[in-house]
Amino acid sequence: MLHRVVTLFGVVLVLAGCVHRGAPPPAGFGNGTSFHSIEVGGVERTYRLYKPAGLPPSAPLVVMLHGGFGSARQAERSYDWDELADSEKFVVAYPDGLHRAWNANGGGCCGRSAREGVDDVAFISAAIADVSRNVRIDPARVYATGMSNGAIMSYTLACNTNLFAAIGPVSGTQLDPCPTPHPVSVMHIHGTGDPLVRYYGGPGAGIARINGPPVEQLNAFWRKVDQCGAPTATTSGRVTTSIAACADHRSVVLVTLDDGGHEWPSVATETLWEFFAAHPR
Repeated sequence: MLHRVVTLFGVVLVLAGCVHRGAPPPAGFGNGTSFHSIEVGGVERTYRLYKPAGLPPSAPLVVMLHGGFGSARQAERSYDWDELADSEKFVVAYPDGLHRAWNANGGGCCGRSAREGVDDVAFISAAIADVSRNVRIDPARVYATGMSNGAIMSYTLACNTNLFAAIGPVSGTQLDPCPTPHPVSVMHIHGTGDPLVRYYGGPGAGIARINGPPVEQLNAFWRKVDQCGAPTATTSGRVTTSIAACADHRSVVLVTLDDGGHEWPSVATETLWEFFAAHPR
C-alpha cells in the first residue's frame, strides 16, 4: 500500500496560504463542484462539495481542511482531490474556516477563530450531516485530512467526535488536550525541516508560533489509543515510513521526510487515499 511513499515522495506542491477569488459554484448536490451554506450556532458557515459522476450506492467521504490563510476554494484547487475522486469514486467536502482559520481547541491556535472560540467541531460535524442527508455516504468510510492548521483541526476532530474512520494530518500537530480520544487510524506526514510546525516539538516560526509535541511522541500517543503493536520502519532516500498494526484492523503510520519543509508533498493525496481506502471503520 505504501510503496508510492517510498519511491515517489520528495517533490513538493503548495503551502497553505494561496488565495483564489471568484464567484462560488452553483448550489445543490449535482455532479461536480457545488457550494453550500448552513447555519451553525447562529452563524452562517459554508463548504464546497465535489461529487463525481458514477458514485456507488454508498460512497466514501473525504473532508479536506485548508491551512491557515487558505480557503475551501484554495484547497480544492491545490491538493488534487477532485481528480482522484473521479477515478476512485468518492466525495470530497471542503469546509471554509471563519477568518481563514480553524479553532483547534488548544494552544491559542489559530488566529481570530481561536480568540473568538469558534466551534469548528460543531460546524464540520454539521457539514458532514448535511452531505449525508443529500448524498448516499457510507458512515463507516468518512475521513479527514488537512494541511497545517487544517491538519491540527483533523486531530481535534478525532479527539472530539466519533465520525471518522481515519485521519491524515500533513505538516501539522495536535494541540487539543484530547482527554477522551476516539480510536481512529492515523497517517501523519511531516518534514523534519518544517520551520512552522516543528517536527521535534517546540515553538515554530511565523505569527502563530505553533507549539506542539514532537511528532514521534504524538505518533506514540495514537499507537497507545489504538492499541497497536510495535512499529516497523523502512527508509528509502529521504523518506522513512513507520507502520504500526493496531486493534480492530486500525493502523498508525508516520511518514517522515528528511529535511522536508512546511509543505504538502506531491504524492500525499494519492498516498492518503490508499490509506483511507484500506481503513474503513
